[in-house]
Amino acid sequence: MVQWNAQLYSRFEDERTRPAAELLARVPLADDAAYVVDIGCGPGNSTELLARRFVHAQVLGVDNSQEMLTAARARLANARFDLADIASWQPQTINGRLPDLIFANAALQWVPDHGQLFPRLLNMLAPGGVLAIQMPDNREEPTHRLMRAVAAEQPWADSIGDPHAVRTDLLGLNDYYDLLARDAQVDVWRTAYQHPMDSAEAIVQWVRGTGLRPFLEPLNPELQASFLSEYTSRIDAAYDKRSDGKRLLAFPRLFLVARRPN
Repeated sequence: MVQWNAQLYSRFEDERTRPAAELLARVPLADDAAYVVDIGCGPGNSTELLARRFVHAQVLGVDNSQEMLTAARARLANARFDLADIASWQPQTINGRLPDLIFANAALQWVPDHGQLFPRLLNMLAPGGVLAIQMPDNREEPTHRLMRAVAAEQPWADSIGDPHAVRTDLLGLNDYYDLLARDAQVDVWRTAYQHPMDSAEAIVQWVRGTGLRPFLEPLNPELQASFLSEYTSRIDAAYDKRSDGKRLLAFPRLFLVARRPN
């Protein structure tokens, strides 16, 4: 299991929280919802958005990283946080009620078999409940193509293994719609954010908190250093300086909101 670093992840917290806020704005629930869940809650930045909107709700955050949960508990003392694997997680009822909202911000791209997972999550909701999901859709961006390319080369390939196996391939937008549309009212969309970054090194620091971790974790310190040096050089070549000296990091994300019938 990949070990996540809450401090590293939070370096770009504003940029990571923006898609969660935009996803939440499209959730068609009254603000008096009673029970909301943030799966893959990380350090609690997305959970905090839920707590602010649903002030009367029981708020639960779920993550498989104890370090992330420690950061989340320090941030939100009044919410509950559980250690669990999303792939096997089952919600407990509160006063006999299932969740009104299951929210997943930048988490489900790490969980396989969306064809089974998404309908299962939808069926965990109370009648009228909402499943809201945001996932990075950036596997074909230079950041991710280049990390796979470097990982496939020596001296790193033997330690890393198959560079294509570290993250789930997303389905297409139409496929996600078809997966849930027979049982829910579905809204799907895709947005490509454009993040001005100070340097190639800043882009590398961004992905070190998420997508690059499964490639670095199997490597010893010497190989990590050489991997990062080679990867940074290729990122520098792939992202030109703009007129203000910054590099523009394109970050496509896929959004899905599905509401069960009452």
